[in-house]
Amino acid sequence: MIVAGTKATPLSEHHIKQKTDVQLSEIFLSIAPFLDGVQNQLSSQFSAFDTEISPYAKYALSRQGKQLRAALTGLAANCVGGCNDSVTRAAVIVEMVHLATLVHDDIIDEAEVRRGLPTLANKWGNSVAVLTGDCLFAHSLKLAAEFPSSDVCKAVATATRTVCSGEIIQSHRKGQFKLDQSDYLNIIRMKTGELFALSCELGGSLAGANTNETQALRRYGMALGTAYQIYDDCLDLFGTELESGKSLGTDIVGGKATLPIILLQEQAGPELVNKFEQMVTRWDADQLNILQGWLSEFNILEQSQSCLSVFLDEACDSLETINESDDRNVLEMLPKFLAQQFEQLGVS
Repeated sequence: MIVAGTKATPLSEHHIKQKTDVQLSEIFLSIAPFLDGVQNQLSSQFSAFDTEISPYAKYALSRQGKQLRAALTGLAANCVGGCNDSVTRAAVIVEMVHLATLVHDDIIDEAEVRRGLPTLANKWGNSVAVLTGDCLFAHSLKLAAEFPSSDVCKAVATATRTVCSGEIIQSHRKGQFKLDQSDYLNIIRMKTGELFALSCELGGSLAGANTNETQALRRYGMALGTAYQIYDDCLDLFGTELESGKSLGTDIVGGKATLPIILLQEQAGPELVNKFEQMVTRWDADQLNILQGWLSEFNILEQSQSCLSVFLDEACDSLETINESDDRNVLEMLPKFLAQQFEQLGVS
């Protein structure tokens, strides 16, 4: 994907040629009623749980962020036929799977806070958190099984297995900061790209897309989700605590190899690599400042941007199979928004 030491190319040369001022709220404006419907249906799921379990499920299900996956489901549907009740239910299922993975992620990462509030594990303990996440996974599959065709349930079950498998593989690589780029990309496709892909796939198929259109939308989601994870990994080192919503450098503390660190290890000499390995054992804000200096010296942010651009272009290219329309144009704005957000990294 990136050859060590190559000069970074301009961000997304042919699809995103000029700076745009894209706001996520503007992109989602066309599906605002759809997202309201998803939220209402998600909230109504509380009653499906035992009264003793309901508070935990409610706490987990009320922790939604940008609703990116639900939005992708609706936007994909609009490109090929329009939202309907089945699309709304699919978005609810995908959001529930995503929130279940976050509950389990917080246990694995020993996170105390998410989106400004105590994690479910921090509030009620790991045992309750694990089982609540399991309940959410199980309930999402129950909802998927209620569709007339088994296709939705198979797709959701397969995606859930892929996400969990990605988590296991990442846990096996904990502390391996010299990870190959191909291994890193495989992990983030499984962990993040898969649910983005599922969202677009279900939105398209349930809105009446043909096979080629459904596959194109899935490729779009996979590429966009991969790019999103690259951005999120870079945000952990080049962003601010306000932007990331957590302390910077938490991926390093958790032993996760991210693209900036992989690129640095590939290009730095043995002496600097050794210094980095020692740095990890005594991590603090001073160490972060030193690391950021090394990243700047090797132009790691620019190289990461080049990698991100490849996937943003891939996302846009995937949509060429879809008939051009205002709705497709809205979907094309998401890569532009992500490119815009990345360009703000490292800007003081």
